[in-house]
Amino acid sequence: MNNKFSDSDQIGIVSTFSELVQTDFNGEMNALCWYRNLDGDFNEIVTKLSLEENITEVHPEDIIALQLSEKGRIAREIILKDLQLLTDFGASPSLNLLKCYERDDEFDFISTDVYSFHVDRSPIATDTFLCTYHGAASDIVANAQAEQKILIPEIRAKLKELHDGPEEEFENFLKENYFDLHYQVDQDAVPISLGLGHLWRLAVDHPKQQVLPCIHRAPIENEGEYRLLLIC
Repeated sequence: MNNKFSDSDQIGIVSTFSELVQTDFNGEMNALCWYRNLDGDFNEIVTKLSLEENITEVHPEDIIALQLSEKGRIAREIILKDLQLLTDFGASPSLNLLKCYERDDEFDFISTDVYSFHVDRSPIATDTFLCTYHGAASDIVANAQAEQKILIPEIRAKLKELHDGPEEEFENFLKENYFDLHYQVDQDAVPISLGLGHLWRLAVDHPKQQVLPCIHRAPIENEGEYRLLLIC
């Protein structure tokens, strides 16, 4: 399959949902893409939904109730099918209408919000699924092009000052505050935009994981534009 993701060792390309959930991560590959060129007017759905907060969860009945054009109805059927596929698989998908996420600006030397490159962690074997239907798309970056922020000497020194406790409790402090999940990308790193309409499965840090977790971030939203994002 010829597409912009094919040249990346980090990304595996599949053409069905069953392939997406059944293909094993291996080697450098810690992101799987069900590559799709979707029909339908997702913008119409976004304009007819109501944003109640910066992040509003949209339920199936909310989009079923919308009066839509033919292209809008095609988009709605795609979203409903994706939600059903993931639910049947045993996941708990959420469809979000997004203006923006909350920013973490408590410290000037490290951020723990989703705009920072980070990995997801879980105590159980799971993966992160996401699809951006409308608006700016998330980015991933190769693990070789990033460094855990807690390993950068000047950041680590400031975190030790912040901890101000026994040395043996420092590593737990880093985990409890999610500092260990965040990464600094190299100056010459080339983040990959996940694009619109593709359904992604990203590797998560958990005890049974055989590959490195996928480093990703939420994008800065386009001015005056909402995102429509499926995630679980």
